[in-house]
Parts: sequence; C-alpha cells; structure tokens
Amino acid sequence: MENQIKQKLNRELHGSQEKLPIKIVQFGGGNFMRGFTDYVIDKLNKEAGFKAGIVNVQPTAGGSVHKLEEQDNLYTLFSRGIKKGEIIDTKQVISAIQKSINPYTNYDKFLALAEEEELEFIFSNTTETGIAYDESEKNYVGPHKNFPAKLTVLLHERFKHFNGAEDKGLRIIPCELIEDNALALKEIILKYAQLWNLDDNFVQWIEQSNYFHNTLVDRIVPGYPKDDAGSYEDQLNYEDQMMVVSEVFLFFVIQDAANLKERIPFDTIDEQILVVDDIQPYRLRKVRILNGGHTLMLAPAILSGKETVKESIDDQFLGKFLSETIFNEINPTLGLDESELKYFAEEVFDRFRNPFIKHYQASIALYFVSKFKVRILPSLLKYVEINHKLPLNLTFSLASLIRFYQGNLGEKALPLNDEEAIVNRFKEIWGNEDYEKVAELALSETIFWDTDLTKVNGLKSAVAKALWEINHNDIETAYHNFIQFYS
Repeated sequence: MENQIKQKLNRELHGSQEKLPIKIVQFGGGNFMRGFTDYVIDKLNKEAGFKAGIVNVQPTAGGSVHKLEEQDNLYTLFSRGIKKGEIIDTKQVISAIQKSINPYTNYDKFLALAEEEELEFIFSNTTETGIAYDESEKNYVGPHKNFPAKLTVLLHERFKHFNGAEDKGLRIIPCELIEDNALALKEIILKYAQLWNLDDNFVQWIEQSNYFHNTLVDRIVPGYPKDDAGSYEDQLNYEDQMMVVSEVFLFFVIQDAANLKERIPFDTIDEQILVVDDIQPYRLRKVRILNGGHTLMLAPAILSGKETVKESIDDQFLGKFLSETIFNEINPTLGLDESELKYFAEEVFDRFRNPFIKHYQASIALYFVSKFKVRILPSLLKYVEINHKLPLNLTFSLASLIRFYQGNLGEKALPLNDEEAIVNRFKEIWGNEDYEKVAELALSETIFWDTDLTKVNGLKSAVAKALWEINHNDIETAYHNFIQFYS
C-alpha cells in the first residue's frame, strides 16, 4: 500500500465541482497569489457565500499554468506558524480558480475574458518590475509581454463589447509592492491608450467607470516545499505538484473607493484585511521593516553561505546585524510612533524565525536591485538627510549587494536572477580591479538606482572600503573591520 500510486488532485476526487461565476481575473498565479489572494477569495467563497470564480492569466511566456490545469486548477495550501501564541499547522484545498489561461498560446481565450458578464475585479502580482511602461509594445494586437499592455487590451475589449456601459467597469486591485501601485498602473494604461490611438470615450470610461485601489500586501509564501516535499506529500492521499506553503500571518490593506466594502465582504472573515482611506502609514512600515529586513540581510547572508531566512536570523552575527540596522538606522527615519515600530519589528523577527517556513534567500534575490531601490535606499538617504552622516550598516548592505553581483563566491555561482541589462552592467563594472572604480561605476549607474549615489557625501569611499574588506575576509570579519574603520 505504501507504494500505491496516488491519483492526481482533481475536482471529482476532491468533491469540489461547483462552477463559480467568473468575477475575478488575476495576472500572476505564482506562489504569492495562490497563498494570498486566492486563499482570501476561497475563504470568502466558503465562509461568506461570495461565489467568485477566478481566471488565472499566465504573466510570462515561461509560466506553468498548464500544471494547474492538469489538476483542475486545484492545489493544497499548507499554512504553518504561530498565531496569538499558538502553533497553527493546517492544510486545505483551494478551489476558487476556475480556469487558467496562457495568453501566449491561447490569446483568443484571453480576449474572451472581456465578455464575462459578472467580471468585476482584476488582481495582479507581477513583482515590482511588472508595473512598468514598455514603449516597444507599439501594436495593439497581442499577445503582449508587458502586463499593463495586456490589461489595457482586456479593458478596451470589454469597453467595446459592452458599448462603454458604466456598470461594466472593473475594480483593479494590484498587489505589486510599489507605492501607489494602482495609480501607477492606471497611468500606464492611459499611456497605452494614447500610444495605440484608442478612442477618447474609452479613456473617459477608464477614468469614470473603473476604480483603481492602491494596496499593501503582507504574507510570506515560500511556495513549493522542494527540500522536504515528501513530508508534505505523506499528508495527502492524492498527488499535488502545485502545493504551496505559507506562513499563518496575513495582512491586506486596500484603499477604499466607491464603497469597496459593499462589493467584497472582507469583514466577514477572520483575517487582518483593512479597507481604509489612507494606506501610506501601513505601507511605509511594512516595506521598510519587513521587506527591507529581507533585502538588507540578503547579500550578507548569501555571502556567508546562509540559504534560508530562518538560518540567517538565527545566526549570531546576521541576527544582530538585522536587529541593529532596523532599530538604529531604519525605524528612526520613518517618523512613526516608536513603540508601534518596535512591536512591529519584533513581530517581524518572530515571523522570520517561523520553524515551519523555509524561505530561501535565493528566491528573495529575484530582481534584487529593484527591491533594494524601493525598500532600502529611501531609508539610507533619509538617514543621511537627518543625521548628516552615513548609516554604516545600510552602507555595508549596499556594498554587499554590489559584491553579490560579482556573480560568484569562490567556485560557487551566486543566484543572480535579474534583468539581463542589470546583470550585464554589473559584469562590466566588475571588469575593474580597483574598488574605488567599482564603487564609482556601481553607485553612479542610474539604471540601478534612478539617481547618482556618488553625490551622497562619503558613500563612494565607504562602499569601496567595504568591498575591499568583503573580498579579503569572511563577511563577519569584513563587517567588523569596516565598522571599526569608521568608528
């Protein structure tokens, strides 16, 4: 019996054959969306009778929606962690996704989504680089690589099909971690409307009949448990190649517009979901401390051979480095209540130590430069503005990032997973052997930071010093030598 072949998860096997009306199209069906948005909608369906079906649109040509389709768009979510002092360890099958579409191979099916009568919401998570304008997308006819271009076409097709009906506008709720994400997305949609010479009435329809909700999302979702998949598979009586592991903690803040609360009954489920007028204080705290904590620790951790977040924060040096950086260099720049920031930071550290979650540093390294620019650089610059001196820990973290993009640690290749232009530019920069030159070229490169960081007083020489230390010592010794030099 132990060697019995399990049947692949499907709706008949699971007993979830109810067909839900398509109310949601989501762009991005990766780990985060399946452990966050889809979980929330599934819970609303099962506990509040929301009855919202999701169509999952593959955002990139190299995606894997076919694997979900093979399982009737079902998957198992394991939620593990500590909540209010109690260990939580649960599993459930998420059934809200009704179908998945690859627009690169089934473009007509993608366009047909515009005609769904009950479609009301757009959710997305295409990483921080996803909400961007690509002027090379000059043609209206797709498929398009760019997410906002795809969405513009979908909205325009809906506008045409329903003759600009006011009640067929959509609520766009992006979950990408950039400031004013919905407004940024709206601006790009209007740019494409201009680029493609779309009807002025369509632009008016976008402005007046569609609602764009800025958001803040917070949940650690490492995804498929590749290192110990067997222990999870043993808990299932079926085969599931798309299972996802997440922490228990969930926090979702959405900016209200046109009575969103009446459209989605978030308050009927026991989750931290807030619909508020101003999300900025929540966003600032989360991006700078939680996401910033991941990002500032990433390069030093990888350069010291640590593979997971828990392993990193449990390390005596790295754990202290993280704590001191957040309490001494990040929190003082936020202008928020000190006690609330302290409580939030300590909660973050507990989440990082979640014994059930294997959150790999390599996965956080995806688009590392963009993340550093959004999450860490504002704290560094604000600290300089307030104190008229460099924050040494953040400076060391920045230098560690530059060293990370050298691409190797001895004979070991580092997990560079960024835009080709960024990786190639760093390769050119590291063609220099002089650390002052490397620091100058890396800090002045505006495709990295959108600004010239060599203008920050003392930063270039400090980064050069840190780079020398990192390349001649282990990371802990390099850090202590760097700090001692500037003390």
